[in-house]
Amino acid sequence: MTRIILETTRLQLREMTLSDMSALSSILQDEKVMYAYNGAFSDKETLNWMQKQLQRYKDYGFGLWGVFLKDTGKMIGQCGITMQEYKTMQVPEIGYLLAHKYWHKGYAIEAATVCRDYGFNTLHLNALYSIIRDTNIASQNVALRNGMTIIDTITKHYRGVDMPHMVFCVKKDDIR
Repeated sequence: MTRIILETTRLQLREMTLSDMSALSSILQDEKVMYAYNGAFSDKETLNWMQKQLQRYKDYGFGLWGVFLKDTGKMIGQCGITMQEYKTMQVPEIGYLLAHKYWHKGYAIEAATVCRDYGFNTLHLNALYSIIRDTNIASQNVALRNGMTIIDTITKHYRGVDMPHMVFCVKKDDIR
């Protein structure tokens, strides 16, 4: 039985398993979805991504969870908290990635908000981050709606490309 971590009115967030590979592949291998990653993933990259999430569940008790529609059980994306490098530290980051068909329906902010609350209230974190490519305006808007503000800009080198990113942050004390 897969472990449901969080629920909203419309969504369930749960740990992914290898049985979710087909749904995950359809998301990570879509050029539209993966533009901020400089292109769609290969089968090998998709498997590595899944294995990384499974390891995060073991190491931290959290990671990117599958996002499923409650009414159909269909996996529409991922959202969760991962530890990411920022300057010389590891920081907890809220990340989200949805299948193109489910963009602009409020699912990303719905999932990101419940992850923010989980990070503060269950994991007892004092601050949460979202590190977002400068060209990814939709994800930046989700971060802003999630109570975050821009605190820095950095450049990440990924898949052979230097990519400017904006660093967003929200502190527990900022949320009432």
